Amino acid sequence: MSSSQDYLPPKVWTWNTENGGKFASTNRPVSGATHEKVLPVGKHSLQLHSLATPNGQKVTIMLEELLALGISAAEYDAYLINIGEGDQFGSGFVEINPNSKIPALMDHSTTPPTRVFESGSILQYLAEKFDALVPKDLASKTECRNWLFWQMGSAPYVGGGFGHFYAYAPTKMQYPIDRFTMETKRQLDVLDKHLADHTYMAGDEYSIADIAIWPWYGNLVLGNLYSAAEFLDVANYTNVLRWAKAIEQRPAVQRGRIVNKAFGDGAKLQERHDASDFDGLI
Repeated sequence: MSSSQDYLPPKVWTWNTENGGKFASTNRPVSGATHEKVLPVGKHSLQLHSLATPNGQKVTIMLEELLALGISAAEYDAYLINIGEGDQFGSGFVEINPNSKIPALMDHSTTPPTRVFESGSILQYLAEKFDALVPKDLASKTECRNWLFWQMGSAPYVGGGFGHFYAYAPTKMQYPIDRFTMETKRQLDVLDKHLADHTYMAGDEYSIADIAIWPWYGNLVLGNLYSAAEFLDVANYTNVLRWAKAIEQRPAVQRGRIVNKAFGDGAKLQERHDASDFDGLI
């Protein structure tokens, strides 16, 4: 592999399947299914196919929060999609999400069933469907959506940028690590300054903005993502830490973060079909 100092891009890029790094075996420059695989369908109207990455945690936390509010229609079946093994390229999953990214949701309470993909879209869909976890007045609702879309636009710099080059790339390269560390710390500073004057992202009310942001930035400052808390000097972001620790204590968050978990330390619930599945895990 050429070093970052002497690499000269070709006039036309071609795919090198041996480019190295974690997930290299499943990354590819084309879309669509690679194999036939029918997805299971459980007993509930809401069928989730996911993995407990930060994007996956958003939706399972949301569903557990809805259930904690007493919304029984938010009961769901959650099936594991192992992206390291290429499950996201199965035909059944691609029918739900042609972009082959987790999470993906099917709502069988509608005719025909409604597919929902992209984590932000799923959060908004569930919030509207159940009229919950979004402020009611227009100004606060808009602030909630401001931060929801901030997360959707910002987190790729943390995951695909900082996380990839700091934790997953086959070689450590200073330029991309410095570049994406600077952006990650800038984003943490944005959050820290906002949370200095707000209990939650949209004000005094916990909402889908918090549910979207916490799995990325909360996990990051709590040391649960990329083992990078010391490197990023997260102790300096006191307001983000206060917010992250408070949300971590929510029972629905503790449940939702382990659903579809198939890696790492701690409790794991690879499939979820009923509240009793958590017994003995939390």
